Amino acid sequence: MTSLNGLTVLSMEQATVLPYFTYRLVQEGARVIRMEHPKYGDPNRKVGLSMPGEEGMNRYFLCINAGKEAITLNLAEKEGKGLLARLLLELEVDVFCTNQLPSSYAKLGIEPKTLREIKPDLIWLGVSGFGPDHTEAAYDPILQARGGLMELTGQAGGEPQVLGIPLPDMGTSEHAFGQIMKALYLREKTGAGDEIHLSMFASTVSWLTVPITLNKTFGQTITRRGNTHQFFAPVSVFPTKDGFIYLAVGNDRQFAAMVELKEFAELARPEYQTNQGRIEDVKKLNRELARLTSRLSSDKVVELLKSIKLPVSKIQTVKQVVADPLINPTLLNSKDPVTGLELTLAPPPIWTSYLKERQGALSFPPRKGEHNRSVYSSLGLKNGRLDELASNGVI
Repeated sequence: MTSLNGLTVLSMEQATVLPYFTYRLVQEGARVIRMEHPKYGDPNRKVGLSMPGEEGMNRYFLCINAGKEAITLNLAEKEGKGLLARLLLELEVDVFCTNQLPSSYAKLGIEPKTLREIKPDLIWLGVSGFGPDHTEAAYDPILQARGGLMELTGQAGGEPQVLGIPLPDMGTSEHAFGQIMKALYLREKTGAGDEIHLSMFASTVSWLTVPITLNKTFGQTITRRGNTHQFFAPVSVFPTKDGFIYLAVGNDRQFAAMVELKEFAELARPEYQTNQGRIEDVKKLNRELARLTSRLSSDKVVELLKSIKLPVSKIQTVKQVVADPLINPTLLNSKDPVTGLELTLAPPPIWTSYLKERQGALSFPPRKGEHNRSVYSSLGLKNGRLDELASNGVI
């Protein structure tokens, strides 16, 4: 088997961190059923501009929820807890995951002990801001602030900046993906399920490999430095006649090759032969290199430096990234059977066999409770009973 076809995931998800994780599982062929409260649903459904005439299908929500099914279930109701138990057993759920606050686990009846008593081989995943022993809520920018990312982002001497993407959310999603793969492997060997608690704060700080070691062990101050690199030069954004490029010289051989080009020959100075010499005079070096690059077009600078295999790129807009010949063929797509809207979705990190078979097409992000009848009818519940549960606020 080359996909996760046959894997069933029941996800009590909202916001970004867990929906992105399950979206990654969808790309591998897993069946993902997102479970929401029948009245409130996922708050992200109401973020961004809405689809015309339709509530709860706003643009922000559409980006990471294609390929999923959606049901509603009120776990504050006794009947809701009973239905959850039936879903776990009768759908043969492999993974249950939630990003509810840990303080809500008991009230909702979703503690790992409770659910794994119902289904012992269940893999239970809880993602929270600071771990199961802490009730503090957290959003991605708060974790960027507390986790050191904002201290490392921005111009030298300027104010801290938030990253352009939600790394604590999406980085935690990738860590969750790895932990679930390990849990599935171990279950295959032992038959036992697992209980996984993942802290977004711990996930965020785990990316600070160099900053923590250099600061704690050697007492170095590690802080924001704009577009430059603390240990290599020249590495920065440089202006051109028609835009900007980013250049990264990683060793002395690369710099020597660069200054052999006539356009940069005046930088061939003894003091710049070593990286240490360039770092010691980095402000002047970058200023002089910027003067040289500004005489050329971005395309010309890229052409010259690529000819000597030096890492360089134009600073691309999102529109240009989408058109990049290495990216454009890998974009995913999803079409709404109701409105005909065709979504273009970000590419996966790797095109799986599942995506290749489907030519990158995923089912449209589900409306709240869209799959109530198809999922609950598989438990043997008839339409009349489903109508009764809906009117009572259970589903």
